[in-house]
Amino acid sequence: MPAARRILIVDDDESIRDLVTMALGAEGYEVMGARDGAAALHILATSRPAVILLDMRMPTMNGWEFAREYAQRPGPRAPLIIMSAARDAAAHAAEVEADAFLAKPFDLTDLYTCIARFADEREARADQEETRA
Repeated sequence: MPAARRILIVDDDESIRDLVTMALGAEGYEVMGARDGAAALHILATSRPAVILLDMRMPTMNGWEFAREYAQRPGPRAPLIIMSAARDAAAHAAEVEADAFLAKPFDLTDLYTCIARFADEREARADQEETRA
């Protein structure tokens, strides 16, 4: 599957991971899930998603810690979309320099729109790079 169709969801709530996996899977995306930031970093050692959906409050390694570790990694990084039930979801996104945020609970249409925006951008860049090669 093209990397532009691969999404990583990082959330300790299994029901949210399952819902997002089913919803995005039905749209043709390959969805990988991690229960916390540490598990997500492990996945990123072998896979490159087009977009990362990131919850902020998780045990083991929270969203702030994950974002800090992820930003220090070499190479291209996937856009971060913060998913937060906090009233200040936008502030959380700004704190970790995320590309976007979804306030929980979110409408599936908003999820699809947000994911498509970043995945389509990435796919277009990859196509341009292939054309130049």
